[in-house]
Amino acid sequence: MKPISYRPAFSLFCASLVLLSLWINSEKILGLRIVLVSQYNTLVTILLPSLQTSDPDSTLCPQVEPLFPTAHAELSKRLDTMYFSETFKSSSYQLLGASVQIPTESYDDLLPVGQDDRWDVFKTFNIYLEGAFPLIYSTLKVITVNTYGLVLHWQGSDATLKPLLLTAHQDVVPVDWSNEDKWVHPPYSGSYDGTWIWGRGSVDDKADLIAQLITVNSLLEAGFQPRRTVVLAFGFDEEASGTEGAEKLAAFLEERYGKNAFAMILDEGEGYAENVKKGTIFALPGVSEKGYFDASIEILAPGGHSSIPPEHTSIGLLSLLIVSLEANPHLPRLTRNGTAFAAAKCAVEHAPEGSFPHSMKDLARRAMNAHDESALEIFSKALFSSVPFFDVLSHTTQAVDLITGGIKTNVLPERAGAVVNHRIAEHSSTLEVKNHIKDLVLPFATRYNLSVQAFGEDIHCGHKISRLGKIVLSDAFYSALEPSPITPIADNHLYDVLSGTIKATLQSSSRYEADGVVVSPSLGLGLADLDFVDTRFYWNLTENIFRYSHRGDRDDVYNGMHTINEALRGDAFIEEIRFFTMLILNVDESH
Repeated sequence: MKPISYRPAFSLFCASLVLLSLWINSEKILGLRIVLVSQYNTLVTILLPSLQTSDPDSTLCPQVEPLFPTAHAELSKRLDTMYFSETFKSSSYQLLGASVQIPTESYDDLLPVGQDDRWDVFKTFNIYLEGAFPLIYSTLKVITVNTYGLVLHWQGSDATLKPLLLTAHQDVVPVDWSNEDKWVHPPYSGSYDGTWIWGRGSVDDKADLIAQLITVNSLLEAGFQPRRTVVLAFGFDEEASGTEGAEKLAAFLEERYGKNAFAMILDEGEGYAENVKKGTIFALPGVSEKGYFDASIEILAPGGHSSIPPEHTSIGLLSLLIVSLEANPHLPRLTRNGTAFAAAKCAVEHAPEGSFPHSMKDLARRAMNAHDESALEIFSKALFSSVPFFDVLSHTTQAVDLITGGIKTNVLPERAGAVVNHRIAEHSSTLEVKNHIKDLVLPFATRYNLSVQAFGEDIHCGHKISRLGKIVLSDAFYSALEPSPITPIADNHLYDVLSGTIKATLQSSSRYEADGVVVSPSLGLGLADLDFVDTRFYWNLTENIFRYSHRGDRDDVYNGMHTINEALRGDAFIEEIRFFTMLILNVDESH
């Protein structure tokens, strides 16, 4: 028997007693009795739905069937057969390995293109791509943007269909050469050892880039002519800022194709979870990203000799303020139209038995009722208690990551500063974060007789000038970024096409061992953290932006990204090519 809340029942019972007493005392007043009956019916209409249990058969996380090309079924089968041949595999590994051998490192301190010789390596990489894929360069229209950015346009036969845009980046994070001896193979070897393709960029992000090009090349060789235009766009400074690469590419694409001109964009992102026997594979395409803000907090105070200190030095005041900030975090809020709620419903419905309390599915179904806020609150608390990570997804996080102050032990510090990193929740904004900080700082400043300059605004806190010190709040690195738009998933045909393609690729793979695949939307934890940073420049191009790399997050990556021993499983690279092939064909067949 499902648990139900008795509060509505008790309210209905009490209301009934009141109305009954009025009824008894209104025996001779027919009109009053009619009014009382009407009021009782209204109460029942309002309260009775709360007594109902949720539909046990309703779906929390709708899934689509695996989607295989139909009009291009024979072509898809032919290519699949070719992809599994040893000749094709060997050639593909060599193409990725050779791209890894070109050290396309990007740095945070790079000057604009044309003013820094360190960009020159991208010319070498561009020359390599043209030599490795001559058919693409002779068939597609290839455009360079800001010298090294690449746009490859494959014209479709139906100009009324919005194009598909696939993106990747050419650059990699620098290698820490002090750790060179810890690499199994040299950082830029690009070698294949029979299982793994080794080297910086083998995962992030040359695998996506080369897989896309091999896919297009294979389709061209097979005589495929797209109905829907396909565009590839490759930036070259994603690991630094994206301002020289993707930002310039986005401006070009918007000018060339127009706002909201693309059917969908697929950029790098999360992949899928473990592929194990009697298990379920969770694939996690990203549909949104948290925002980002680094708040600088500085306290300026008079200096002097430390033998005659004030009650609180600037460092002491900063410490008290940090304690106040950490004692007042942003509160979590699960919203029905948010990605965290959608992901939670998928987790609750499809997670292995025992992952959640038995009541969670029913709680989730109740929480879907837009008129039942108490059910959403109960579900939220139960969810955050069961899986604290959903608490992180549902609120703006803050972390004091940098702190400075003091120059000598016998000198009172004239300045103390800290940087607080924020990952802004989907339902929030940079303005809300700033106001949250100000609301905590202003009473603090009044208590300690400090003046305040908050994000460019002078605030006097009841006194015009303070000789005791000043608090300065600012954007630490001018990297503030609002939360991304949320790609719709409900009744979104293109999300269904992507989901069906993911399932079809996984379930038709020779590596498939699981009992099923669940596609669940995911939320990235911070755009400006140099993860998926290129995507932020493409918001104007379509509402359908997906962040997904078709590989196993644990099974197919040797040691993660941005670290020693970056390597990609060879078989996983072939699966990426299969995925991109099936995606292009499926999107081409969609309306």
